[in-house]
Amino acid sequence: MKLFSNNGEQLERVLSDPFKLEKDIQSLVEGNADSLFGLEFVQSEMTVDSFRLDTLCYDTDNNAFVIIEYKRDKNFSVIDQGYTYLSLMLNNKAEFILEYNENKEQNLKRDDVDWSQSRVIFISPRFTEYQKHSVNFNNIPFELWEISRFKNGTIGLLKHESTSNESIDAVSTGASKSNSPIKSVSKEVKVYTEDYHLNKSKNRPQEIIHLYHKLKERILDLGDDVELKALAQTIQFKTASSIADLIIYDKSVIAVINLKKGKLDDPRGLTEDISEKGHWGNGEYRIYIKPEDEIEYALYLIKQAYEGLEGK
Repeated sequence: MKLFSNNGEQLERVLSDPFKLEKDIQSLVEGNADSLFGLEFVQSEMTVDSFRLDTLCYDTDNNAFVIIEYKRDKNFSVIDQGYTYLSLMLNNKAEFILEYNENKEQNLKRDDVDWSQSRVIFISPRFTEYQKHSVNFNNIPFELWEISRFKNGTIGLLKHESTSNESIDAVSTGASKSNSPIKSVSKEVKVYTEDYHLNKSKNRPQEIIHLYHKLKERILDLGDDVELKALAQTIQFKTASSIADLIIYDKSVIAVINLKKGKLDDPRGLTEDISEKGHWGNGEYRIYIKPEDEIEYALYLIKQAYEGLEGK
């Protein structure tokens, strides 16, 4: 990545400041887990059985634990380590609950956690093409992030995105073995996709799919930092934290806007207050959008959540 600063009319190259130690990356991420990934830092160097996990975090948006591992060594298997750690978590749920409660002074219960959304984040200054290719499946519960540091203090993060429509279960990975971590983890951890939501109903009208894609394109256009994440019940748009969740039905698309009650400017009064109702998605406002509706007003409401996050 080339980075320049604009000092008047002259561009000046910002030089890189490579991380010398894995621990430097770990300290940076643990101190800024919320800003970087929208996660709550729980514990460093957690030991379970004979394994040591670099960083344990909690995803409060999705009620799930996230393990973060830092790698400078290029000769390691992301697949083997990732599935081993997820299997370790799922077989020792009580220990993770206890770790969270002791460190955060909370009373989290096992049923409060959505174990199906457990994941592992790998962070490295650079991943090899082999490592990237090894996780190029549509149902891998891992994320690969390359991290850069520059002399002016700027930190860069680049996420490796899968380009494959193939499932890891469909290839020869040893998953047929009864004791395979891949097989055991895949029974409980689920990775959802856009296609899952779009094709959930066999009778979904094309105008609803078209409406979703229009909304998706406009929400992503709010900023380069907006990303899409498919969850079990919603398609979430987020930066560090959730902006809005879209739920696709056959007659409409619902947007759940991540703002607290009283924080949304809705002059037309088209949103529903769901602050005291059980619902999918994050936020306390819900709006139904139909194919015949003009979407600009809904985007005006969603943009408020995005700008609210920017101001934090």
